Amino acid sequence: MTRTRAGDVALPKICVVCGDRRVAWTTPRVDYCYECLPGGPFTPPPCRACGSDRYYSSGLCTACHPRGPDRIESCVGCLAWGVTRLYRSRCWSCRWWHCHYPHGTCACCGRDSVISERRCCRLCFETARVRQQPGRQVDLANATRFGQQLFLANTQTLRQAPHHRAPHTPAAIERRRPLPRIASIGHDLAYTPVAWEQLTLFDIRADPVVIATRTGRADSELMSFCDQVVRDHAVEHGWSRKQTNDVRRSLRLVEALQHTPGGTISASAVVTLPALQANVSVISTLDVLAAAGLLHDDRLSPVERYFNDHTGGLPEPMTDQLRVWFDVMINGSTQPPRRHPRDPETARLHIAAIAPIARYWAARGIDTFAEIDRDDIITMLPAASARRHSIEQGLRSLFTVLKGRKLVFINPTRAIPATGTNPSIPLPLDTTAIREALESSDAAAALAVALVAFHAIPSRHLRVIQLTDIIDARLTVAGREFPLAAPVLPRLAAWLDHRNTRWPNTMNPHLFINRRTAPRLIAVSRSFAWDQTGLTSQALREDRILDEVNATGGDIPRICELFGINVDTALRYTRTLEPDLPPADPT
Repeated sequence: MTRTRAGDVALPKICVVCGDRRVAWTTPRVDYCYECLPGGPFTPPPCRACGSDRYYSSGLCTACHPRGPDRIESCVGCLAWGVTRLYRSRCWSCRWWHCHYPHGTCACCGRDSVISERRCCRLCFETARVRQQPGRQVDLANATRFGQQLFLANTQTLRQAPHHRAPHTPAAIERRRPLPRIASIGHDLAYTPVAWEQLTLFDIRADPVVIATRTGRADSELMSFCDQVVRDHAVEHGWSRKQTNDVRRSLRLVEALQHTPGGTISASAVVTLPALQANVSVISTLDVLAAAGLLHDDRLSPVERYFNDHTGGLPEPMTDQLRVWFDVMINGSTQPPRRHPRDPETARLHIAAIAPIARYWAARGIDTFAEIDRDDIITMLPAASARRHSIEQGLRSLFTVLKGRKLVFINPTRAIPATGTNPSIPLPLDTTAIREALESSDAAAALAVALVAFHAIPSRHLRVIQLTDIIDARLTVAGREFPLAAPVLPRLAAWLDHRNTRWPNTMNPHLFINRRTAPRLIAVSRSFAWDQTGLTSQALREDRILDEVNATGGDIPRICELFGINVDTALRYTRTLEPDLPPADPT
């Protein structure tokens, strides 16, 4: 027999005839089992080591052969004796550790193995548990002081049997134990965070040893309260055991990092957990803290981060003026001149247009927008209409707000005529690509394509459709109610069947969910289900509107009512019937 590495025998090959049993022997090489040998079948000989009739290969049985499935050996995780290769040479406890903890170097014995959040392997943990005193936590610092104690596999704790061997009868399912709690507390436990806050003087990197010591302490009043919230939240939203354990681990870790013991927990501290330890859940932990009323959300929104990244390094007066404009764009204004809040995407587009020009003016020695006149703006306007239009819109919005707040003397954009954009021409899609997307094996992708292909639903509305919006094969979207097309119904039924099978306990009310949103109440992203189709929602929507325009001969009132668009948007599609007409006046 050939050896692949020291102490490891190569796995015998499968018989080339039956494709089921192992070859009779490997040295000299043979490609047949005893029953398929030419001139056979032959009766396999007894095992030359134990005399068993369960022949495997090379004269040994399934228990004596080094690669036999019934060979008894040591666990690769805790070195306990009594495991087989059926579960990759791991005992039941190490199988759980392998699924929930990362690989690393044990801080107690220095062995490369799966380590827990306290940075110890399971062998050291079980050794320390033997010497654990009643009422005290496990002392890992002295775990290997007197050596390590080996033991028999699957004899330390009462672990649940592997899931594919557990009986699935109704009586057996009824007898299964519920999810255990971290601490024995009542449902009426309440907690009030402290009113004071401990400010930090220096930002010091956390010491892993100190964190491990703090996380190993007895449950505090805060953790006891959060434990019940985690349990109730997990049951309500259908969380798995792993997700629940990840949140419990995250809460213990974030409590150890608190600067104000017993106070609210900042979201920025939770976001940094993955850099300190594996197997933590940031989003689910934030949901639990918000449900418990203990979350201090100090995170910046995406558009605020975008603003800070693109305005950093500008002169302070110019930055202050931009901050005033940005605050009015996002939050609106109740003082004259009053303004409604704008969409964050609109603010982001204006920032992208203003930031390069502001940097150019700052490089020329201009510290404030009050020094800008009409000639400075005209000099910065490019010739291309699309780029020129976005810059004009951004500068016009900026100086209008600054003039209303009396931060500039005049609005230099008032005397500049507006420049329109060159409208794009909607183009039809290849029907073969649409047909292949409709027949996709992904039920979510097939339903999403069908809803857009037959009803031209925008992506911003598609992702927020809820189950209650579909009643008697009629869909309500953005205040419009219409019957679903016949090809949509079987794809809707297939997705609902998959949804109920994959996430039977989810509380998410949205029609489309995935692995990330199923245990929560948020909607999926706009790109969900479209990555596998090779299409985009906007292109498919334009194809559907173009098809209706061609079928109705450009009936604008019907198109506006059917798809919920305005007259200007409808004219963009009807112009494709007469492409030689001059474009409409943008002003």
